[in-house]
Amino acid sequence: MKITIVGTGYVGLVTGTCFSEVGIEVTCVDIDKTKIENLKKGIIPIYEPGLEDMVHRNYEKNRLHFSTDLASTLEDCDVVFSAVGTPPGEDGSADLKYVIEVARNVGRNMNNYLLMVTKSTVPVGTSIKVKNAIQEELDKRGVNIEFDVASNPEFLKEGDAINDFLKPDRIVVGLESERAENLMKQLYKPFTMNGHPIIFMDITSSEMTKYAANSMLATKISFMNDMANLCEIVGANINFVRRGIGSDSRIGNKFIYPGTGYGGSCFPKDVKALIKTALDYDYNLRVLMAVEEVNNSQKSILYDKMVKFYNNDLKGKTIAIWGLSFKPQTDDMREAPSLVVIDKLLQAGANVKAYDPVAMNEAKKVLGDKIEYSKDQFDALIDADCLVIITEWPEFKFPNFNVISKLLKEPLIFDGRNIYDVKEMKHKGFKYFCIGVDTNK
Repeated sequence: MKITIVGTGYVGLVTGTCFSEVGIEVTCVDIDKTKIENLKKGIIPIYEPGLEDMVHRNYEKNRLHFSTDLASTLEDCDVVFSAVGTPPGEDGSADLKYVIEVARNVGRNMNNYLLMVTKSTVPVGTSIKVKNAIQEELDKRGVNIEFDVASNPEFLKEGDAINDFLKPDRIVVGLESERAENLMKQLYKPFTMNGHPIIFMDITSSEMTKYAANSMLATKISFMNDMANLCEIVGANINFVRRGIGSDSRIGNKFIYPGTGYGGSCFPKDVKALIKTALDYDYNLRVLMAVEEVNNSQKSILYDKMVKFYNNDLKGKTIAIWGLSFKPQTDDMREAPSLVVIDKLLQAGANVKAYDPVAMNEAKKVLGDKIEYSKDQFDALIDADCLVIITEWPEFKFPNFNVISKLLKEPLIFDGRNIYDVKEMKHKGFKYFCIGVDTNK
């Protein structure tokens, strides 16, 4: 079986590489010539644990190929996956120009039956547009070639994407023909043989499933952040509350950790897109609107705590920041809470020294020379007025607190991920502020 993956971003590269890992011949296509040449040399454009080794291994075994020529991959191709970007528009809607262009290119160049699968996160109804785009191109050519369309949304967590793909909770596939179903069963057989379920449904339901899943997880995060803020006001401890409700099997303990809000490429974009889809049908998703509002305000919570501590005078203060990416195990800076905190600090006249184990280069692309980039976590602390923790990288969880105390002008930490114990930090002599806990008690 041979498949083509169009788009070598996060979803496309992980998808193509993991399919090749189970023995399927894969060609990853991208219009970016530099990216394709780099991939052939083993230079990976994203950070994802384990991906680089897997790309090298399958490329060397001639199961994974890279190309800029989509047409040449279609001759003996069974399935084409569209994994191109769907960036948000100003109104929150998903921009489908890249998805539709892929469909048109397939229609211009296909000569045999194939299954066109949308892997990108797309609004409900996109499959109809994809199908129409392919058919329009076939009509222009005056040819009658059968094809099917399907939806196969991804559920990959950045930082654990390979494990998610190879050992999925579920595989969701939306389709409209028996022929397409048989192809997808064959494609995913290596996974279903290991007990991972494949759920077939109509395409519209499949498209909605992706948005509903991400929106539910975003809702849990914003709900817990709202609860954390209330806990801090009334004198409760969100860490105890989280354990108390997380032990309820109906709720579970995932995505209920308080923090500085969700970011990344999925949740912010998908929540906005689903809200916009509802508005297009004259319906207000009031819960999700509130989720988004809470998340936007939560990204400022560490800054607000610093403003309060310094009596609204941050001018000239040097702030050390640990963690820039939106979460650990990724270099993704998209919608990262750190960007909001840093922007507000700079506007207030503060200086920022930052360190992240992986995301420094990506941060420089966004922030340029507005901040100082430190060589390691302790270098960031030298002559800093306080430490702000935004991303809970493992190496930050058990630092040498004596060194921290000596390097900072005063032992002061603002912890946006609650990775330290309040009583222990007080015992060590730190002024410690976290999320959802009244540390003055």
